[in-house]
Amino acid sequence: MQLLRMFSTEKYKGTKGYLNSQKKYEVIRTVLYFGISLCLFIAGWVTTKTRLNLLTIVAVLGCLPASKSLVGTIMFLRFHSCPEAVSEEIEEHVGELYGMYDLVFTSYDKNYQVDHVVVKGNTVCGFAGGVKFDEQGFYKHIDGILKADNYKDVSVKVFGDIRKYVDRLEQMKELDANEESTEGIAGTLRSVAL
Repeated sequence: MQLLRMFSTEKYKGTKGYLNSQKKYEVIRTVLYFGISLCLFIAGWVTTKTRLNLLTIVAVLGCLPASKSLVGTIMFLRFHSCPEAVSEEIEEHVGELYGMYDLVFTSYDKNYQVDHVVVKGNTVCGFAGGVKFDEQGFYKHIDGILKADNYKDVSVKVFGDIRKYVDRLEQMKELDANEESTEGIAGTLRSVAL
């Protein structure tokens, strides 16, 4: 696994370009896992001239983690990182605010991709440049998660217009906030994101 990470361009959750980087990592890992299983099956078949051998069993069991990896690959292939032009505009206005890129929140009903999120105290502000974004469903989902982590009275707003979002970022710089809440809420959001 360390060898695979060494050759990947994997970034950490919340950094710019995370989704595109993770997509490559997941594809490479899935191909490698299925490749190992296939090689084991072929090695057993060539050496014993039959499928009924121990290496076939190992190859079939190796398909379990490969299949799990394939599910992760399919999930990541559905999403794209924040566009470069948008991220440059956000960087001009984010300043010292605690910001995170490329977060995808999954619920039982829907997936919510948020290109950028800023947390300051009990205020969470995000930008979702996607075509359709179910704001009410997202608020309900995130509110439940934050309440479960004992963060109450958190204000959450997601913008679809980049101009309104960067204006809100400038306003958030002036807020007085508890840094402990900022770190805790950001950690919760990062931990529940894909």
